[in-house]
Amino acid sequence: MTWSVLHIIGIIAYAISGAFVALQARYSFIGIFVLGLTTSYGGSIIRNVVLDIPVSNIWERQSLLVVLVTLTTILFVKRNWIHHWNRWGYFFDSIGLASFAIQGGLLAKSLDHDLGIIIIASMFTGVGGGMIRDLLAGRTPLALREEIHAVLTFLCGICIWAGWSSPLELSVIVIFIVIIRMLSVNNKLKFPTKQSSKNG
Repeated sequence: MTWSVLHIIGIIAYAISGAFVALQARYSFIGIFVLGLTTSYGGSIIRNVVLDIPVSNIWERQSLLVVLVTLTTILFVKRNWIHHWNRWGYFFDSIGLASFAIQGGLLAKSLDHDLGIIIIASMFTGVGGGMIRDLLAGRTPLALREEIHAVLTFLCGICIWAGWSSPLELSVIVIFIVIIRMLSVNNKLKFPTKQSSKNG
């Protein structure tokens, strides 16, 4: 699985994710395009700012065309299909999470950054677009409600730092993240939280 393949998979998955959230919120076609584009590119923008890389580097004609075609296709989705979002939305979100987390880690490693920066790049690239999507849709970001987001991108960053870069190794990371994320969603797995006590 090469960088270009990961990039295309990631932007398509996150474009679908953003568009279906917009459909759920009954946004106009403008809202569908805005949420689709911000979900696809938001994490990369945050990553480039953190790594001090020009943001303009993310705007590739081919990837932008892929996103626009994907979003235009979704405009013709029947409204009564939206209820399937709860079933498929997490799946597409998981694919985008995995693909972009890997991209962020690989880019940071290619710039000879240390482990901490590689992990941060993986986390911001993986969850950034989804957080912006949820905020624009008036929802609490999934990344703040599901701790597994941060854990999976953290582990991804460690794998990239350890030298995982072959197509097979990157494919294993994607499959692992998607499977663990879907298992956590289906089984409602969460880390223990500290409950605040009420006096009186």
